[in-house]
Amino acid sequence: MTATEPIGTARTAESVPAIDVPQPAPGATPPRTPMISRAAAELVGTAALVAIVVGSGIQATNLTEDVGLQLLANSTATVFGLGVLIALLGPVSGAHFNPAVTLAEWWTARRGGAGVNAREVAVYVPSQIAGAVVGAVLADAMFGEPLVKWSTHDRSAGNLLLGEVVATAGLILLIFGLARTDRLRFAPVAVASYIGAAYWFTSSTSFANPAVTIGRAFTDTFAGIAPASVPAFVAAQLVGAAAGLALVAVVFMRGKPDAGTPSA
Repeated sequence: MTATEPIGTARTAESVPAIDVPQPAPGATPPRTPMISRAAAELVGTAALVAIVVGSGIQATNLTEDVGLQLLANSTATVFGLGVLIALLGPVSGAHFNPAVTLAEWWTARRGGAGVNAREVAVYVPSQIAGAVVGAVLADAMFGEPLVKWSTHDRSAGNLLLGEVVATAGLILLIFGLARTDRLRFAPVAVASYIGAAYWFTSSTSFANPAVTIGRAFTDTFAGIAPASVPAFVAAQLVGAAAGLALVAVVFMRGKPDAGTPSA
């Protein structure tokens, strides 16, 4: 979900003039990081994220019957866990953990910006989906639940789909807005904080991630989603990603030099 420089790379004003340094896109990956390492980072990161979401949901329901407290515990664990994962794996893969982010970056790259290419998309997205499934199974195993039990939690209502559009659009706006304003160093805190807030202000509790949505169908627990609800959720998330990119283009529109201003 964020772009960071490779570990061990030092930049100085003398070695690299600031005017020549390109602005990275969200999730732009270090050029010398092997593809297998990036794929592993996306798989492990997405697996850990889903294990946090599902595991904290199971733990919350074991500790209290108050739904509000359950959601508080679930969202709090997600905020801290996601922030740590972005900070840890951002230098390796860009810490997307989300096909919506990967596809948005690919679209940006197609239009002349920095970002992942089609080959990287073909590696990242399956890694994210596989990781999400592994994370759900791992969480179930840790709490003695059936390893795979399809969720019966129906989430097909139209207002929930609208919540997913809003949640995903906001996420894309945040990530790409940080990139446009050269503030990606704040991504671990900003992205985690946004997701934590969106748990509460969206009707869907902010999945905002096609891979996580698929993974959560594999567990019939607090965080689950019925398989029949998954296609509509994923479609809403992709619509939200497109809306988020449109908002980025409008809100963070790059200005043109004033032709009437005399040069120095």
